[in-house]
Amino acid sequence: MNLIDVTKQFPSDDECLAYIEQMRWPDGVVRCPVCGNDGISRITRKSKTKNVRTRIYQCLEPTCKQQFSATSGTIFNDSHLPLHKWFMALAIVVDAKKGVSANQLKEHLGIGSYRTAWYMTHRIRKAMEDNCGLLHGTVEIDETLIGGKSKRRGAARNQKPRSEKFDMVLGMRERKGRVKFVHIDDGKAGTIRKAISENVHPQTANVYTDSAAVYQFAFHPGLKKRHQMVNHTIQWIVPGTDIHTNTVESAFSLLKRGLIGSFHRVSIKHLKRYLSEFEFRFNARKEEDRFTATLRRMAGIPPMPYIELIAVPKTEA
Repeated sequence: MNLIDVTKQFPSDDECLAYIEQMRWPDGVVRCPVCGNDGISRITRKSKTKNVRTRIYQCLEPTCKQQFSATSGTIFNDSHLPLHKWFMALAIVVDAKKGVSANQLKEHLGIGSYRTAWYMTHRIRKAMEDNCGLLHGTVEIDETLIGGKSKRRGAARNQKPRSEKFDMVLGMRERKGRVKFVHIDDGKAGTIRKAISENVHPQTANVYTDSAAVYQFAFHPGLKKRHQMVNHTIQWIVPGTDIHTNTVESAFSLLKRGLIGSFHRVSIKHLKRYLSEFEFRFNARKEEDRFTATLRRMAGIPPMPYIELIAVPKTEA
């Protein structure tokens, strides 16, 4: 479902609410999100402001009596934005191959403030987090560096400038399949081994990496027997074989172009969600309706309070 389809099918909040209700209660029985009771009273009201839902429910359980709407307890919880703008933003984000910045959405959709648009995009990314299981088959693994600032801009053209600390992302991709991006603290063998163990099936057929020395120590014995390397100082593919890391590097290329070209600068505190966005969109690239799949997740996951989003990580506190 593209942006044109979304604007035609969901021109107002009433249609959006009905669609979320259908996703949240597919059997047609509305249940209280607090106590689970299906004895409810429907209240329809005219919305005097854009911040008020037109349809709410009253739980009839005497010990509860909670009032709620179809968006209560979901990622849309307490949002002051009209739902049709949420739907349009989602349609843009899921189809933007290299991502779209909050500032762009703010301008395109007429959202009042950058902070509101920024909060909305992070909640959409939250819904894109996907534990799609372990990778298997032939898996390529490589790492890349994100961020950092050059300290020597005036260095000679053929001399690499020294840089501040970069953050490292480990990429793992199945041949003709899924990709996973994992933010890791460093490039040590133990750190990489842990990330591989959590994301690659121990019985996968083949594992290909470049010839970095760390990979000689980054695999458990079972995977080590199926690990082969390509030396990028002399070749991009081992002649006469399919040993290369070109496909995971192509996924990295899309990720880095998006981070640099669309977002320009990404906070490391939020990097995991940006990785989830690119990972989800890449893995769903062949799906016909990414919009509906993502919206269903948004209606099924708990809220992400703004204070939680801007909280200082414990390691920085």
